[in-house]
Parts: sequence; C-alpha cells; structure tokens
Amino acid sequence: MIQPTRIKPLNDMPLRERAAYVLYWMGLSQRVHFNPALEYAVEEANRLGLPALVCYGLAEGVPEANARHWAFLLEGMAEVGPELAKRGIAFVARRQTPVETALLYAADAALVVCDRNYQKPVRRFYADFAERAPCRVMQVEGEVVVPVETASPKHEVAARTLRPKLRRLLPEYLVPLDERPVAHRADHLRFESTLDLSDVPKLVAGLNADQSVRPVRRFKGGTARAEATLGHYLDARFNRYAQVRGRSEAGAASHMSPYLHYGQISPVAIALKVLAAATGGEDDKTAYLEELVVRRELAMNHIFYEPNYDSYEAVPAWARKTLDAHRGDERPYLYTPEQFEQGLTHDRYWNAAMMEMRETGYMHNHMRMYWGKKILEWSASPEEAFETALRLNNKFFIDGRDANSFTNVTWLFGLHDRPWGSRPVYGNVRSLGAATLKKFDADGYVREVERLAAVERS
Repeated sequence: MIQPTRIKPLNDMPLRERAAYVLYWMGLSQRVHFNPALEYAVEEANRLGLPALVCYGLAEGVPEANARHWAFLLEGMAEVGPELAKRGIAFVARRQTPVETALLYAADAALVVCDRNYQKPVRRFYADFAERAPCRVMQVEGEVVVPVETASPKHEVAARTLRPKLRRLLPEYLVPLDERPVAHRADHLRFESTLDLSDVPKLVAGLNADQSVRPVRRFKGGTARAEATLGHYLDARFNRYAQVRGRSEAGAASHMSPYLHYGQISPVAIALKVLAAATGGEDDKTAYLEELVVRRELAMNHIFYEPNYDSYEAVPAWARKTLDAHRGDERPYLYTPEQFEQGLTHDRYWNAAMMEMRETGYMHNHMRMYWGKKILEWSASPEEAFETALRLNNKFFIDGRDANSFTNVTWLFGLHDRPWGSRPVYGNVRSLGAATLKKFDADGYVREVERLAAVERS
C-alpha cells in the first residue's frame, strides 16, 4: 500500500499524451525492493500503457562527499540495474548532475516520478527540476515511516512530544508494500549509460572527490548486503537489545544506519521484520522501534522545520545563552581541530572513538555522545566545537551528512534536551564525564577498535 500522504505533485503540468515511457528519477531511494516511488511509477506506467524507465545522475562534486561515501553508494547502485531488468524496467545511469540527467530523459516521458529528501540542497534542486520539467512531476516519499508533515506540522522540542503522534499513526503506515507486476516491459528501450558500474573501485578512484578518506572493509553497500546484515542481526544478536544497546562493546547495534542513509533499505521494511522476528522480546522490539522511528524521524522533523539545521544557529536559544556566558571559562585541555582529527588528545578512550570513526566509518552511539561532549569541553569556543564536530562527523562516518548527523551534533549543544545544573564550560548544557565510561567495558572497547583499525590498514 502507498498511502496518499506520501504522494504529492511538484508542478501543475499535464501528462504528456505522446510519450515513450514513465520516468522514475531515482534520488534518495536507491533500491528496487520496498520502494514506494518505484511502485507508483510502475502503477502509472501500467495505467498509461507504457514501459517504465529509471534514471540516476551522479552528483559529483557534492561538498564533503569523499571516496568512502561514494564507494558505499555506488556498491548499492551497481545492484539496481540488474534487479530492475529482472522486472522488465529499463535503467540508465549518467555521470552528469541529477537535474540535468532527469531533464534529459523527461523530454520523452509522460510523467516523472521522484522520491523525497528532506535536506535543503536536494529540496532546492527538486524545485528547480519541477519548474523546468516539460511534464507533470510527482514526488513519492519512502524514507520515513510517517511523512514528516503528517507526523507533525511543527518543529518538535523533543522525542517525548513527537512519540505519541507517531505511535497513533503507526498502524496506518507499518504495512507491507507489494511489488506491482510490470504490464509493459522495457526490454526494447536502450539508453547509453555513462556511469560504468561494472568496476566500482575503479569508478570511485576516478571521481572528483576527496580520495584521502578511503573506502572501508568493515561495511559494504547495497540492498542485498543490508538485508543479509539485518537477517543475521535478528537471528543472532537481537536478544537483550533493550538491556545492552548502550554498551559499546556488546555488539548490539544492527548497523542499518548507512543503508538507511543511502536509501538501500526501507525503514518500514526494517520495522516489519523487527516486529515479526522470532528473537527478541517486546522490550527489545519497542526499544529498537524507538531508535528507528521516533529518534530517526525526530531528526527528519528537525532538518525539515529548522532552516539553519547545519549551523550553530540551530542550537536552542537557552543553550547558546548559557554557553556564551561560559565561553571565558578555563578549559582543562585545549586542542585544535587537526589534533582532534588525528586523535591526539590525552584521553585514550576518546582517541579510540576517533580512531573507530576515522578508520572504519562508524562509532557506537554511546561513544558518539562522549566524543562530541568532549569536543565542546576541549575547544576554544562553542562555535569552533560545533564546526569541528560536524566536519569530522560528515567527513568520516559512512552515513555522514544524514539528518541524524546534523541532529545528533546539535544535541551535543542542547537540542532536544533541557537545562541541567551549571558546570564550567558547559553552563546548563548536559555534560558527560569519565563516569560514563564505567557503564561498559571501556578497555575492551579500545582493544576492539585497535583490532578493527589494524584490519582496515592491512
């Protein structure tokens, strides 16, 4: 089922009567399975008696996108064409900007379907495309369980205010999505792809991108890998998730975030599999859905309703006021952004967290909080700390530049939180000290990070 609230027109152009196909411009939803935008395009193609074509344009030169990010994305994209061909849907990939690629193939389309991305730059180029497109453009949301405006018409102050709104809507949105049969195959359509996905490492090495942040061995992209990872997780590691998810060394994370970030798996599909899992109790399933739905969609709410989500101005006024009042406090340690990046602090646990991020593209959420709070404590100003935390986050995490990234970094400075007792440097913003490292086996965590880093460097 595709809920009507997922579908909206982006322009008021008519359908083109004489056309060769219905076009799906693939953007964020980079998958063939459980993709509402693709299924809507197939529905419309069947209704109009046309085949369906999917196009993808590489956004080369995107700020902060590096070889690590592109490798994961393109590993997933390499699966798309063959999977579409099995269904009788044509596919073309171009080493050309997304908007120009979409305009190129929209010239012969009866209708263009696109998916949705809540981030500012992508929202702008969807609007640009819709204004220039020669036919009707329909947008279909598939990257959250409940569309942001449906869940809430405003910027939510915390998870506690969004949670009840989402829970009321979950029965309507946590439903399967059947693949539509293709009535008119596109086997006769032939298009020239200028993006050679047959050798992803070679392709990535030739991109105009920062090559110094290399791809990782720990995580590989693609829907097949996402589904296999989730299946193994639910079979082997989901039990006791609610009890041990805060322990960095416990192996309780499902590692779905990178796959969600690149649209290689649907959040609804994940939720349905978690709910149907034979492993894990009700507490485990509730805790997992809290992270997957409530926390993740609180982040989507933030970047949709807060225009300054990528800057220090997104920090709540009360937090900026207290941090400003304490900007002259003596810092126990003071490090430059470069020292942070290289993990050259006095704290071996912080350095291990930075090593995990830098070498493997991942860091457990508990350590992310400690990592970020210490950047605030050990930086010359809160503004410099914000810039450092966001830059490192976006540079090294595989899922950097995600809604969760912007929201989690801003949380370090008071977003979605409340004032706490006053402390030096932090003021009334929540702090995290060494006591938090006693909640898990911190030395075991360091040993595991060192092992993982050695594998990446070998």
